Amino acid sequence: MVMEEKPKKLLILYASETGNAIDAAERLDREAERRGCPVLLLSVDDFDPSSLPDQEIVIFVVSTTGQGDNPDSIKVFWKFLLQRNLTQTWLSRVNYAVFGLGDSGYQKYNFVAKKLDKRLSDLGATAVVERGLGDDQHPSGYEGALDPWMSTLWKALYQKDPKLFPKGPELMTSNMSLMDQPKVQITYHDVAEGTSNFSSIPDVKLLEMQIESTRFILPGKLSGKYSPECFLKMVKNDPLSKAGSGKDVRHFEFEAVSSSIQYEVGDVLHILPGQDAAAVDAFIKRCNLNPTSYIRVQANDNKEIEQSYDLRNTLTVPVRLKTFVELAMDVASASPRRYFFEVMSYFATAEHEKERLQYFASPEGRDDLYEYNQKERRTVLEVLDDFPSVQMPFEWLVQLVPPLKTRAFSISSSHSAHPNQVHLTVSVVSWTTPYKRKRTGLCSSWLAELDPQKSVLIPAWFQKGSLPSPPPSLPLILIGPGTGCAPFRGFVEERALQSQSGPTAPILFFFGCRSEENDFLYRDFWLFHSQKGGVLSEEKGGGFFAAFSRDQQQKVYVQHKMREESFKIWNLLTEGAAVYVAGSADKMPSDVLLAFEEIVSKEGRVPKEAAVKWLRALEKAGKYHVEAWS
Repeated sequence: MVMEEKPKKLLILYASETGNAIDAAERLDREAERRGCPVLLLSVDDFDPSSLPDQEIVIFVVSTTGQGDNPDSIKVFWKFLLQRNLTQTWLSRVNYAVFGLGDSGYQKYNFVAKKLDKRLSDLGATAVVERGLGDDQHPSGYEGALDPWMSTLWKALYQKDPKLFPKGPELMTSNMSLMDQPKVQITYHDVAEGTSNFSSIPDVKLLEMQIESTRFILPGKLSGKYSPECFLKMVKNDPLSKAGSGKDVRHFEFEAVSSSIQYEVGDVLHILPGQDAAAVDAFIKRCNLNPTSYIRVQANDNKEIEQSYDLRNTLTVPVRLKTFVELAMDVASASPRRYFFEVMSYFATAEHEKERLQYFASPEGRDDLYEYNQKERRTVLEVLDDFPSVQMPFEWLVQLVPPLKTRAFSISSSHSAHPNQVHLTVSVVSWTTPYKRKRTGLCSSWLAELDPQKSVLIPAWFQKGSLPSPPPSLPLILIGPGTGCAPFRGFVEERALQSQSGPTAPILFFFGCRSEENDFLYRDFWLFHSQKGGVLSEEKGGGFFAAFSRDQQQKVYVQHKMREESFKIWNLLTEGAAVYVAGSADKMPSDVLLAFEEIVSKEGRVPKEAAVKWLRALEKAGKYHVEAWS
C-alpha cells in the first residue's frame, strides 16, 4: 500500500507594530488557501526559532518601526538569529521569502526586512523570490508592492514544487466556500445572567475585567498585555499654545487611581482612548444590533482560528455588546482594510453596491479604493453608511472591524519629582482630507475634551521607549523641537533633583517651535533651569537654545542653532556625551544628523566620511538615540 504524501505546509510569520503586517500576512494566508495550499500563520513571537531549520518554506512579513527599529514581537527571534554559533549551513534546507512594510520618508526605510533577508541568506537559506518592500508613500500604500510580489511568489513556489498548488498558481477556488465561516462565534446570553456576574464588583475592577475579556480577540500580540497596568484620572488639562495660533498643544497631568505607578524618564505611556458615544450608538443602530444583550466571543472551531487569533483567554464571563464595541472595535476612527470590502460584497443585496465593492476588492480597483478609503481616512461607520444594502453578521464585524488600539505618548515628567503622577505633552491632531473633510485624532481630541473634575478612568500601560534613562554623570545633548521636548522635560526635572544631592554632568538642549509668542512650550520651565546654577545654565557647562522658525524672514530651525553652537557640542561629545533626538519623523532626524556630521567634520578637522563613521560608532555604542513619530 502506497502511503499518501502529506501535503506541505506554508509557514507565514509576521512581526507587526500597528497591524499592517498582520493584514498583509492574513492576505497571503487567504490567497494561498484559495490556491489549495495549506498554511500555518503565526506571530513570530509564537514561533520557536530553534525549529526554523525544520521548515521547508517560510514567508516573513515584517514591519519597520521608528528609526529602523524591530517591532517588539521579533526582538527575541532576531536575537536568536544573531547567535555566533549558528553556521552558514544552519538553514540550508529552508526556502524563504521576505516582504517588508515601511515608509520611504524615513531614513532607514524597510531596514528590518533588509537585515532579516541578509541574515537568513548568510545562514544558508535560499530566497524563493527577491524581497518585496511595501511603501506607505506609494499611491496604493504597501499593497502597491504586495500585489505584484505575491503573484511572482506563487509562480516561483509552483515552479519549485507544483504539489503546493494542486490546481496551479493562478487558479483560485471559489471564494464563496471560504467566506462561509468567520473566525469567531458569538453566543448570546440573557440579561439576568450577564448582570448577576457584575452586581457587587467595584468600578475599577469591573472595567479591568471588561478590558481583559474584550481585548483578547485582537490578532497576534497586538493587544500587548490584555489587562491595564493601571488606571489613571486626569487632574490637569492646560493649554500650552496660544489660542488662535493654529495649533492646540496641551499639558496633561494624571494620577494613578488603582495602584502605584513606576516608570523612568524616556519611557512611553500607552492609553486606551474612549470612543465617541454617538458614533458607537450609530454603529450599533446601523448594524441592527441590540446594545444591551450580553455576549461571549470565542474561537470558531476551525484550524485557522488558533493561528491568527490569540484566544487562550476566551471570554469567561458574558459582556454587554455595547461595552465590547466600545473597548475592542474602532468604529469611527480607523479605516477598514481591503478584505472588509471583499466580505461586504457578499452581503450586499443592491446590485450596484455589490459591483462597486467587488471592484474595490479587485487588483484593478486597488488605487481607487486607496483614494476612497485610506486617503480619506474613511471610517467603518462611514463605509457602512455608503453601502446601505449591506447587513454583515456581527461575527464578521468582530473579525474585520479594525481593533481599537492604544496610543503611545512620550512621558514628560520625572517619577522622582512626581511620585504618583505621570505628565504628557500632547498636540491635538486635526487635519483636512483631500476632499476637504475635517478629521481629528481619536486619542488626542478625547483627552483634550476630558474634564479633570469628572474623574474618568483611563486604562494605561507603561513601556520602554527608544530613549534610555541616562545616569547623572552622563553629559547630554538633547534636540527636541515641538512636542519632541516632552521627554526632555522629564530629563531636566530628574537631573535638577539629582543635582541637589551630588554633582551632575552638563546638558545642552536645543528646542524649536514656530513662534516665541504662540508655541514656546514650557518657556518658564526651560528659562528657570537655564538661570544661575540650573542644570541648563552656562556655569554648569550646559545651555538652552531656542529656534523660532517663523519669527523672521529666514526660517531658523534647531539644526541652525546647533551649527551656531558647534564648539560647545563638539566639546561635550569629546567628553563622552550622549545624543538624544525626539520629535517629528518628517525631515527633522535626518537634518539633525547632517548638522552633527558637519559639526564633527569642522570641529574635529576630519573629512565628512570620517565624521559619518564617527557618528555611526556613537550610535553603535548606544549614545545616539532617536524617538520620532509621524
